[in-house]
Amino acid sequence: MDTSVITPTRNLVGEEPQVETPIAFTAKAVEMVLNAMTQENLTGYGIRVGVVGGGCSGFQYSMDFENEQKDGDQVYEQGGVKVYLDPMSAMYLQGVTVDYVVGLQGAGFKFNNPNAKNTCGCGQSFTA
Repeated sequence: MDTSVITPTRNLVGEEPQVETPIAFTAKAVEMVLNAMTQENLTGYGIRVGVVGGGCSGFQYSMDFENEQKDGDQVYEQGGVKVYLDPMSAMYLQGVTVDYVVGLQGAGFKFNNPNAKNTCGCGQSFTA
């Protein structure tokens, strides 16, 4: 399994210096996002990653397709995927790596959050 992390780049000549981003996607996660967008015919879309209240531990992760920036969003590109992140979610997602895993109970995106104090058994919710 390829768990290498795609590092966002913005260091092209004439552009702003490289920007530190709160979250990183593994190569496999980027591949699966791109595959899903192709299957759904979502040309020009990106992925909105966020944190919402709920779940058994207080917060849960969210991901959805997005095609436009909202006020206050951080927007960057990673491995060919445009990532949208709202300011509130950015606080909770600092240092998070998003991976795509396949296991006996199915396949899906996994959030590795070094700042989570507690997580639930399903891995989809956390306490900050």
